[in-house]
Amino acid sequence: MNAERPRWLDDSNNVTRLYWALWAVAAVLLLLDWIVHRREELAFAATPGFHAAYGFFACVLLVLAAKGMRRLLKRPEDYYER
Repeated sequence: MNAERPRWLDDSNNVTRLYWALWAVAAVLLLLDWIVHRREELAFAATPGFHAAYGFFACVLLVLAAKGMRRLLKRPEDYYER
């Protein structure tokens, strides 16, 4: 028998570690945003956490737009069978 070897993300402990590691990286980057001085052309873009908030809200907006587009572009299940 050719049994497939378990992958590292099959273990739920590894998934939990990865989840918390991503949160830790995000927290460190957010803290660095308060420390590192960036030269921005627009004053509001120099606000600490602006780029994180902008990325989050842009992602939410894309998901909501996709849900709306789904209603417009959705086809019946038997669309290709006709």
